[in-house]
Amino acid sequence: MIGDKIAAARKKVNISQAQLAQRLFISSQAVGKWERGESMPDITTFNSLAEILGVDLNYFSENFPSEAPVKQPDILPSEKEEKKLNWDMSRGNWVDADFSGLKNLHEKFSSSNMQRCRFIGSNLSGLLLKSNNVNSCDFSNSDFSSSHIQHSHLANNLFKDCSMKETEFSGSHISGCDLSGADLTGVVIRSGGMDKNTLDNAVWNRTSFKETYLGDMTFGGAIENCYFENCSFKRVIFQHATLTNTFFKCRSLKGIQFIDCQADRMTYEFLKSGKADLSGITLLTA
Repeated sequence: MIGDKIAAARKKVNISQAQLAQRLFISSQAVGKWERGESMPDITTFNSLAEILGVDLNYFSENFPSEAPVKQPDILPSEKEEKKLNWDMSRGNWVDADFSGLKNLHEKFSSSNMQRCRFIGSNLSGLLLKSNNVNSCDFSNSDFSSSHIQHSHLANNLFKDCSMKETEFSGSHISGCDLSGADLTGVVIRSGGMDKNTLDNAVWNRTSFKETYLGDMTFGGAIENCYFENCSFKRVIFQHATLTNTFFKCRSLKGIQFIDCQADRMTYEFLKSGKADLSGITLLTA
């Protein structure tokens, strides 16, 4: 479908495949493959294509009318902010791509491989990631709120100062990532694993861990209204942490160490019932 749209827009502005290729600094054979649906341009080339063919980027979306539109007059910045990209970028191989600063990119990236990509300061709220491999990407200062990450492997990524409010991770493994300063309020992590992640100054409020492996990580700061159910722990440390109204229902808490922590009575009793080592915890006074 994208190939048909490229061909239609090219003919609309009356240029040949060779002329289009020349302006894009590529071969005419590459343009021919696009139009026959044998390959697709990368994201950077889409930007150049839109400019040369006089169309909006939305024109290449499958939900946009097939006929090539005449380029519309410039619109006010406030109107531009309201426009929504509606691309399905699934089944892609994204390497060293820069998506930094993109807004309203809620659509699917499912079954994709992403390596060394940048999404710095991007709006990824409502994003669906399913069966993805995401490695060494930078999502710093991005909005992940209300997203769904399913059966994906996230390794060595930067999530510094991200908003992940109400995001759900299901069957996913998060390893070697930096979540410093990330807001994980209302996050649900289910049937997956987290290990060797950096959690400095992360916000834990109404965060749920269910049937999740947790290993080689240090939690600190305020742990409020959180929930650990049927989790397994290995070399997990709570250090300088204050735990309030936090529920532990796990077969064993022996893999947890508490260092200079405080807990309210209810949390303390949950930990005591699970035979946790309480030597590093003092009770909060009323």
